[in-house]
Amino acid sequence: MSYRDYLPSKLHPQFDDWAATYRIPFDDLMGEDANQNWDSGRRLADLEADGIAAEVIFPNTIPPFYPEPSLKVQTPGASEGDLRLRWAGLRAHNRWLADFCALVPGRRLGIVQIMLHDVAEAVAEVEWAAEAGMTAGVLLPGAPPGSGLEPLYSRAYDPLWRACEVAGLPVNHHSGSAVPPLGDQDIEKVMFMLEVTWWAHRSLWHLIFAGVLERHPELQFVLTEQGTAWIPETLGTLDFFYTRMGTATGSQEREWGEAVVSGLSMRPSEYWARQCHVGSSFMRPAEAAMRDSVGVDKIMWGSDYPHRESSYPFSTEALRLSFADIDPGEVQQMLGGNAARLFGFDIDSLADVAARVGPTHEEIAQPLKAEEIPPGAGKCPAFAGIAT
Repeated sequence: MSYRDYLPSKLHPQFDDWAATYRIPFDDLMGEDANQNWDSGRRLADLEADGIAAEVIFPNTIPPFYPEPSLKVQTPGASEGDLRLRWAGLRAHNRWLADFCALVPGRRLGIVQIMLHDVAEAVAEVEWAAEAGMTAGVLLPGAPPGSGLEPLYSRAYDPLWRACEVAGLPVNHHSGSAVPPLGDQDIEKVMFMLEVTWWAHRSLWHLIFAGVLERHPELQFVLTEQGTAWIPETLGTLDFFYTRMGTATGSQEREWGEAVVSGLSMRPSEYWARQCHVGSSFMRPAEAAMRDSVGVDKIMWGSDYPHRESSYPFSTEALRLSFADIDPGEVQQMLGGNAARLFGFDIDSLADVAARVGPTHEEIAQPLKAEEIPPGAGKCPAFAGIAT
């Protein structure tokens, strides 16, 4: 089934016009490997060969009527008509994704896309997602400067947070869409790479200090593909400012911040412990060493398949590199248990698949020797500094 099949028939002519002139902007959506995104059989075979029994799927294709993936950019300046079409395109993607996941029940969970331009429409899509069993939750777009959107700390989004909490759906925030609009010069691409994760990190302190996690204590918030090592230092900084805003008499921090922190019952690090999680794509050894500071129960490893920087097809080697010396119980949490608990996978039903395709604890516990690093592994950040 194509996206066209999930659009209202009255939009088929517009879809045909859009598809006829659309130019794919990304290499990983072209060529012989493009179908990794939508060929169910190939995707399942690839992941099984890489030792993965089940997956959470972030959007990686371009919805109808979009110029680029909504995961990457929130295109400013859309007219009301454009936004109506883009909502239709997102809904088509979400319903296609639900059917795509249903092809292998229990082994795929897809994340639902929304837009922030119309909160009522976003709430309606959250409610559909809950009814459709899309337990991996929703993808929270960024609201960068220049996008025309209210910042994430705005009370305008309260109905969205409430809907996700009531539905029991996690809110996922991926790096990319929070970056302000940039051009296409080489230096601008470099700035994107250097800054993309910081722009995504901002959502953490926006939601904490705006009281979102205070008012919605059951809401679960996931930060994915933003690294892992930044978290302990950032939480320390946030706790420092929280304390200064509440107790430092005569300070600028208290003058500006007391009214804000007076509405918070916990330190930022405590909200992290209660409600936050990190999607740790291709964890490096140094990040795994910081697991206790981040929270072993907060870390969810990911391969980032099928992106260029993915650990696929070298995921077992990547796991040996980062997890060989770690207690098997902790490894099990980070590689599957935490994600299963948060997103709603049935671990028992996956046991036979995992035994058939996945690396064993004994295999992961074997430290990776330099001569065992596969050629080409350097494309993945998990091997940074030790592979080319």
